[in-house]
Amino acid sequence: MEGDDCGFHYGDGTNEAQDNDFPTVERSRLQEMLSLLGLETYQVQKLSLQDSLQISFDSMKNWAPQLPKDLPWHFLRKLQALNSEARNTTMVLDLPLDTRPAEKESQMEEEMMYWDPAEDIAADDIYSFSELPTPDTPVNPLDLLCALLLSADSFLQQEVMLKMSLCQFALPLVLPDSENHYHTFLLWALRGVVRTWWSQPPRGLGSFREDSVVLSRVPTFAFVRMDVSSNSKSQLLNAILSLGCWQWDCFWHRDLNLGTNPREIADGLVEISWFFPSGREDLDAFPEPMAFLNLRGDIGSHWLQFKFLTEVSSAVFILTDNISKKEYKLLYSLKESTTKYYFILSPYRGKRNTNLRFLNRLIPVLKIDHSHVLVKVSSTDSESFVKRIRAIVGSVARSPCRRVSVEDMAHAARKLGLRVDEDCEDCQKAKDRMERITRKIKDADAYRRDELRLQGDTGRKAAQVEREFCQLQWTPDPPEKHRAELRRRFLELRMQQNGQEPALGVQEFIAGISSPSPGERQYFLRWMEWGLARVGQPWLRQPSETLLTLRPKLGGTSDLSEPLWPEPLGVEHFLREMGQLYEAESCLVEAGRLPASQRRFAHFPGLAVELLLTGLPLELVDGGTLSVPVRWVTGLLKELHIHLDRRSRLVVLSSLGVPGTGKSTLLNTMFGLRFATGRSCSPRGAFMQLITVAEGFSQDLGCDHILVIDSGGLVGGASAGDRFELEVSLATLLLGLSNVTVVSLAETKDIPPAIVHAFLRLEKTGHMPNYQFVYQSLHDGAVPSPKPRDRRQLLDPPSDLSRAAAQMEKQGGGFRTLAGLAFCDPERQHIWHIPALWHGAPPMAAVSLGYSEAIFELKRCLLENIRNGLSNQNKNIQQLIELVRRL
Repeated sequence: MEGDDCGFHYGDGTNEAQDNDFPTVERSRLQEMLSLLGLETYQVQKLSLQDSLQISFDSMKNWAPQLPKDLPWHFLRKLQALNSEARNTTMVLDLPLDTRPAEKESQMEEEMMYWDPAEDIAADDIYSFSELPTPDTPVNPLDLLCALLLSADSFLQQEVMLKMSLCQFALPLVLPDSENHYHTFLLWALRGVVRTWWSQPPRGLGSFREDSVVLSRVPTFAFVRMDVSSNSKSQLLNAILSLGCWQWDCFWHRDLNLGTNPREIADGLVEISWFFPSGREDLDAFPEPMAFLNLRGDIGSHWLQFKFLTEVSSAVFILTDNISKKEYKLLYSLKESTTKYYFILSPYRGKRNTNLRFLNRLIPVLKIDHSHVLVKVSSTDSESFVKRIRAIVGSVARSPCRRVSVEDMAHAARKLGLRVDEDCEDCQKAKDRMERITRKIKDADAYRRDELRLQGDTGRKAAQVEREFCQLQWTPDPPEKHRAELRRRFLELRMQQNGQEPALGVQEFIAGISSPSPGERQYFLRWMEWGLARVGQPWLRQPSETLLTLRPKLGGTSDLSEPLWPEPLGVEHFLREMGQLYEAESCLVEAGRLPASQRRFAHFPGLAVELLLTGLPLELVDGGTLSVPVRWVTGLLKELHIHLDRRSRLVVLSSLGVPGTGKSTLLNTMFGLRFATGRSCSPRGAFMQLITVAEGFSQDLGCDHILVIDSGGLVGGASAGDRFELEVSLATLLLGLSNVTVVSLAETKDIPPAIVHAFLRLEKTGHMPNYQFVYQSLHDGAVPSPKPRDRRQLLDPPSDLSRAAAQMEKQGGGFRTLAGLAFCDPERQHIWHIPALWHGAPPMAAVSLGYSEAIFELKRCLLENIRNGLSNQNKNIQQLIELVRRL
């Protein structure tokens, strides 16, 4: 991405001593791997997040890679869909049956290298491979991951890490560069990973805690291989992290598909994974969070990485079959280390007497005793051996030991000469600007009141008056005097807003998003999201509470400006303030109270659209007032039209449903979007995000972009009163703008009343989007396939709610069922049953394969409907602007 090279240049001699240790042939391996995978073109202009999210022909098919060049894109698409099989790099050769090399696989198996301890083979011979994969030879998944991260910009790296974390894959921590030997510590890439776990203090009640993995200080345990080991580190780590009969392959290992394929560029990679407790003794291997590190390759060949691990770990486990004089000298150099060391040996491998002799010498040097030497006898004692390792880890964690965060690890990495990805100029300038804003936020509510003033009472009153004025237009023969009074009050309120200067924090925010460096702008927005999340959370939820359980307690208020739940302070509040400044100024210009030449905020929509084009969701419905800032939204769409130029054909896809039904997670999984989700309360407003359709596919799909709208917290489930009427109006607006609508339900009969009324109102207009009802299981574990009668529940005789809705909307007896209204045909897949999100119990659960595959099928159906014209005619942006004004 432009502006995202961070100013680093390889080959400056920093690790000159290391460079001399590598043969010349080694230097070309990275470039050959990049060429094999088709990634060599992304070494100058890095692969961006927006590149990876484009809709193309491949978005509509569950395709298998046929060539190595397909692998990076296949991996990214699978990972975007949170598919647990994303790491599988098996290729399907597209050859005629009679020419397909049937014996190729068995030939590869015969040629695969297995070490026989009886043979005197040097370690260098065992772990060195003379040939790179050919186009018909599978690529090791770790090589693919390293090549992709080396070719990606900082923001795509961050997205890859986030998705891998949700899939419970181990994450790269130190990324090797086998050509330049300038290895990178991935601090920035890990910043977006946030986890929730059960925190139990020594005294008092426990509760769930949510924090960034980068900031949490935890005991850390490293597992490394010295020379040769017949035991697998990765399999051992997976067993340690898993309790009970269910084991998740967090670390890729030799027994998985393609696990024995030689690594060409991934040796030297350091991976990290965490254990997080759930509060259930039957599921928790440890009572507190722990970090586990895994070095790929031999410590003798990757001494810098090993030295780093000794600096940050509470204990290091060294797996080996042989301790020779060379290894003894390496370990002797650690005599000043305060880290605890443990050896894991096999009694049937290596030279037993030699091992014992060197171990006896190392015991006083490393300050260990014989209990630190573990012998894994055979595969039959695996379970008891894992329990023993867990007991050691637990004992070390309970004693006074080193506890580090990823940020602390970054400090150690810098001292050892490792590059830290976060140290680039754009990133640091953006961080400094964020801190100048957030250090003034002591209390989120007070900050909103004092600094974001236009969103206070004046803004809420202006929205209410404008709402009344709009409703008056639909009243037959409204009194002119009342109209004039509303107009006067409205302009008066806007003049009060226009008379206020933007607060210093808002000015700093505007300067941040106005930076001439695209990279600095994106860094600034990410820093703001994290900074505000740490200082702006006004409320912590009890473990048993969800948005669904909170709704009945908080939903009885009649004040439209009072939120149904506390709204966290976020980037949207600063953009909302900019929108209010623009709205007030525009109103006065329209009324002739302010000359157009004196406008100061006319460029604000352009700044916001730049953010939309880089993937930031923008607010369509103001979450503070539950109203549409028409002038601001119109300004955004006009600027978008200018930016998109000739590629402005849009399809609008919206998602409606009560908060807590998984609709935002569904959209994010389907398209790789960034709508707010998680245990922290989501914003109340409706947000829009833009997806680009690849130019080669836009003609076939019939649009250039898809505008996705997430209804956020607009539909709270009210069934009467002013708030209910407001929810109906806003749901009608979103449905009216949409070509395609996904209605997300927690239960098949739990259709929010506001959505029922919105469908009824739209039927009068003749506009009906293509819609899909999605029932999502909110329980842990897989959901069995629905019975046919489940799929017809929406076709059953109308409920009391439906009859009441029809009477309120003056439909009389003509309305039969919601399905009848919406022309629902269950055989055409209008009703979807999505399995539970998690496979297992969080926080150590991974996203279930069933969920990922069901979301992909839903996505394919939506795109097919768009392509086949079932979503009504696409819109250009000018038509969308007119629709916003009318609705």
